[in-house]
Amino acid sequence: MRKFFTSGLILKLFGLTVFYFIDVAMISSGNNEMNKVLRSQQTPPFAHRITNELSDFEDFHYMKAGIESILARYDIKGASVAVARDGRLVYARGIGYADARSKEPVEPWHLFRVASISKLITATTVMKMTELNMISLDDRVFGPDGILNDSAYLRYTDRRFEQITIRHLLEHSAGWNRRFGDHLFMPHLIAREMKADLPVQVSDIIQFAMTKRLHFNPGSGRSYSNLGYAILGEVISNVTGMEYEDYVRQTILYPLGIQDMRIGGNLEEDRFENEVKYYEQYNSVRVRSVYDNKEEVFRSYGGNDITTLGAAGGWVASSAELLKLISAIDGKPGVPDILSPRSIELMTSAGPSGRHTIGWAGTDRRGNWWRTGSFAGTTAFVMRQNNGLSYAVLFNSSTYRGSSLSAEIIREMRNAFSRIKQWPEHDLFYHIDKPSDFYPDIAELRPN
Repeated sequence: MRKFFTSGLILKLFGLTVFYFIDVAMISSGNNEMNKVLRSQQTPPFAHRITNELSDFEDFHYMKAGIESILARYDIKGASVAVARDGRLVYARGIGYADARSKEPVEPWHLFRVASISKLITATTVMKMTELNMISLDDRVFGPDGILNDSAYLRYTDRRFEQITIRHLLEHSAGWNRRFGDHLFMPHLIAREMKADLPVQVSDIIQFAMTKRLHFNPGSGRSYSNLGYAILGEVISNVTGMEYEDYVRQTILYPLGIQDMRIGGNLEEDRFENEVKYYEQYNSVRVRSVYDNKEEVFRSYGGNDITTLGAAGGWVASSAELLKLISAIDGKPGVPDILSPRSIELMTSAGPSGRHTIGWAGTDRRGNWWRTGSFAGTTAFVMRQNNGLSYAVLFNSSTYRGSSLSAEIIREMRNAFSRIKQWPEHDLFYHIDKPSDFYPDIAELRPN
């Protein structure tokens, strides 16, 4: 595993070395917006400058105690919690252990897998691309006139594939249900039928799906589909000419000052230097490795292909950086949004059931929006409330409750919020011990 350096000087020198030539080129071109992005890349991620002690306020005791009760109830090893109020990060702390064996405590800079919260990241990127007129929600994805029209994606057996649009993929209405399983979690079957090597690639999975008939006409129904968002990742890559992860980081995350969010790895040795370890329920069983037909492993390390999940479920993030993204797509005045009001409305419009949103898992009539994520070793939840509060809770352990654990998270957080007499005035998004060391142009990086 890569060594994690905590020295600000080493990090700063590394950043300056990596981006020196690019920075010089962009400065000479006069592209001020790109210069601002590159300067943000040259600094340590802001969460690395936040410690648990900065959130040791008496009024927040009930929040910490509430999350600790969930950890104890379900044998969850560690959690990361962040709270923003009117666009300011007022609370960010780790609870429990990033590594249970070594008793390493969780800190705000630890990265966690966020599972299907990744879909919100992908949906935000797609909506931004529509605003830039790079794509339209009604563009066809497959067929001779589709975005993915190379020969590998023209061998479909069902002509209805030609009807699938970007909107259908975003809304889980492209035509697949999970009656016969989830395409993203059947690598051995796909490898066998497609005569592909393990681990299977997203292109293998899409081609496998195209050998089967759709389960319903595109747009005529809805069924949650990881495959649809995996295809959106391929659409983003095809249209931009960049790898999906690279495009999202450079055009969505970096401009917001988010440097540490990225696609995760599959194995324990693939962890990033500041990434937690993952734990499953005590009675978890081993499954076949995504790399091998014979080796048996736990799902959290090699049993699920996190990297291939990518646009559908592969991102890792700290809770603080995740909230920075939420603050930029929440439709609230505290922080300028990166999406237009129209795009935000499209993403959060829903029927009476609160479903059929884009990227988000659901909304309610009071104006609260939420997104869940869970698979082996991971439980994640993010909430944007209508009262200016947003929060993210990330666990490095899975439970038998899966994403339904969110109801308990909501209850504990609501109880904690009701007991806070005075909210802090600080903004940990911009916490800096020595501003001159990191942000010589800090005023340019703050929201107007």
